[in-house]
Amino acid sequence: MRPFAAAIVAAALVAAAGSGHLHAQPPTQPLLATPPMEHYLEALRQQAGIPGLSAAVVQDGEVVWERGFGFEDVDGRVRATPDTPYHAGGLSQTLAAVLVLQCVEQRRLALDTPLASYGVSLPEEGVTLRHVLSHSSAPPPAGSAYRFSPERYAQLATVVEWCAPQPYRKTVAHRVLERLAMMDSVPGADVLDPEVAAQGLFEAAALDRYARVLARVATPYRMEGRTRAVQADRPDVGGMDATTGLITTVRDLAQFERALDSSLLLLDDSKAEAWTP
Repeated sequence: MRPFAAAIVAAALVAAAGSGHLHAQPPTQPLLATPPMEHYLEALRQQAGIPGLSAAVVQDGEVVWERGFGFEDVDGRVRATPDTPYHAGGLSQTLAAVLVLQCVEQRRLALDTPLASYGVSLPEEGVTLRHVLSHSSAPPPAGSAYRFSPERYAQLATVVEWCAPQPYRKTVAHRVLERLAMMDSVPGADVLDPEVAAQGLFEAAALDRYARVLARVATPYRMEGRTRAVQADRPDVGGMDATTGLITTVRDLAQFERALDSSLLLLDDSKAEAWTP
């Protein structure tokens, strides 16, 4: 599944034209870069009542188009840009899948081994990494039905900690965010909380950078009717697990997409297996 996520107040979109998604347009004219498509996105934003969104297109390993629409802060009239940080929500699952598959490549984990072998206890017997990653049921028969469960998927953080014996968010930061220079991404909204900071996971320079990013995260809103956006409380997502917690920008997501396409993060065989139904 390609990275494609909606944030709390906006959409953060990464499209991989170089992977065959946008072949209808010449390489120098990505579909989303055309005025009709930009007008369509803006009309869709208004129709859906989205205060602001950010989008980018990665084509042949390069960001060929990026733009913000609407506002990251409606009351302050601060416009959304490709640098606007959002609570990325479910896109955090993509990072967890990459980390698990890296451990599989290192032969630290095996896709068809029950999660119980990695310190995870679930009511559903016989659940393997493959079941969780593919959102499918456990026996009988294996993988016979769709089984989407954020609670079950969240346990992959424990599996990653079994593979790399350190807190999950530290592995996210080390193996993905720092490695790819995703400098406007934060591994959990609570990373500056005294209890978390006391763990000594991050250097002072990293904490300062996280603080600057968190200070400009897009303001969350809820809709009253179809057109009125009212400021809402920050999402109570707290820390970071395999299902949620990532704060990022569309530019950083483009970095992640480029790395995934270039096999910097995963071998081609791993990606082929991940993207097989």
